[in-house]
Amino acid sequence: MGPRGLLWWQWLALPLLVAGAWAAGRVLGALTRGLLLRVARRTASAWDERWLERIGPALTAVWATAVAALALPFLELPAPAARLVGAGLTAAGVIAIFWMLWRSVDTLIEMIVERSWAAGDPSARSMLLVGGNLLKAAVMVTGAVTTAATFGYPVTTVVAGLGIGGIAFAFGAQKTVEHLFGSIALATDQPCRVGDTVKVDDVIGTVEHIGARSTRIRTPDRTLVTIPNGRLADSRIESYALRDRIKLGTTVTLGYSASEAQVRQVISGIEQALAAHPLVWPDVIVAKLANLGPATIDIEILCWISTTDYEVFRTARQEVLLAVMGIVEASGAQFAQLPPR
Repeated sequence: MGPRGLLWWQWLALPLLVAGAWAAGRVLGALTRGLLLRVARRTASAWDERWLERIGPALTAVWATAVAALALPFLELPAPAARLVGAGLTAAGVIAIFWMLWRSVDTLIEMIVERSWAAGDPSARSMLLVGGNLLKAAVMVTGAVTTAATFGYPVTTVVAGLGIGGIAFAFGAQKTVEHLFGSIALATDQPCRVGDTVKVDDVIGTVEHIGARSTRIRTPDRTLVTIPNGRLADSRIESYALRDRIKLGTTVTLGYSASEAQVRQVISGIEQALAAHPLVWPDVIVAKLANLGPATIDIEILCWISTTDYEVFRTARQEVLLAVMGIVEASGAQFAQLPPR
């Protein structure tokens, strides 16, 4: 008889059991991983192969724990010792499983970060890394509580304390969490990107930076507007960068010295000039008499320029307006001379 009510051969067998179980776990883990890799190589994606490489050590620990649990009855340990060793093996199995989950989170985050929508967005990558760390922290806390439960510790009080602390944290960090999830929503939906010209409520400008908490927009007056991401995610965002053409709308005002024939000639000439321009979208061309005002004859012009480059649009707009001036001069009519305000 040895210490703690165990026979000496049982004391000698325990480390041999651990060593043998670990060796068997390595062999079984390698076999399992090899079989799964054969299946994974037949798929088009590479994330499953990367995942199997990551969980290799954890898979060995799971198999080693299983082998040790199967071999434990052969030691014929007394009931108290058997319960203690069994609880230790259960805890080891729980730790191995949560270790596997921990490594899986790393693979998941790496896979998402490599997506095209996140690869070129530093703010999206940073938010994904923060989210991955939070998820790993949740896995660690859950694993610690589960491991404590296997040894019989009362975890109800701990869970209740975590719940109360979580509620207090949620109230204290409500705005921060709101902006955090707003950043995730912006990174996922991508209603705007850095460099886009956008309109948010009454703010128009170019997006300069999308951070973890807020987004900075540079206005045409060169001022910098900072909008929290929680508010931005709930706002109506109008992106000028995503339009496929740019609207050109103006009004030509003629004086009442123009005759009906001259007005018709101007309207017809504007329609022909718009239709002949290579960048004017042909489906919608408007040149119509809009109003007979107190001192002016108003002709409405409406069309779309087929470009997303604003400098190209400015050049096309200039060409259209110069053509309109030439048409008015050729007709013999004159632009209205409005009295100064």
